[in-house]
Amino acid sequence: MLSLSLSSTAEYALRAMTTLALDGGEKAINARDLAVVTRVPVHYLNKIMKQLVEAGLVTSAKGHGGGFRLGKLPSRISYLDILKVVGYNFDSRQCVFGWDACRSDRPCPMHDAWSKANEDFVDWARRTTLTSLRKPTHAGWREAHKVGS
Repeated sequence: MLSLSLSSTAEYALRAMTTLALDGGEKAINARDLAVVTRVPVHYLNKIMKQLVEAGLVTSAKGHGGGFRLGKLPSRISYLDILKVVGYNFDSRQCVFGWDACRSDRPCPMHDAWSKANEDFVDWARRTTLTSLRKPTHAGWREAHKVGS
């Protein structure tokens, strides 16, 4: 199985958006509680959430009952949307084999396979929305999600 690498920022953004989507938008989730559920340092999470708010994927409100909510329906937010906001480089031409001049006319040994895997990943991220999520049933998720309730 191929394991694509995401930056911590990209991974954390996906965790936060997943948590907001699974919450169903019933109530806003404050940064502290969201940090606990996602296991993301709160200061780092606040920077990520600011980017997501600026992009319109999340809304925020201050004060009692405030916090973060999805800014759009889950069906209107793709993984591609989230990853783009946090700077994931889908057009990276960096050679996975480490060559400086890897391209179609001078490919490295992994060029064709890696290019295909990257194209498939981008296609998946474009097609897959937050509606594809499944709420975990294990006790750890339920306990973490009780924070602030």
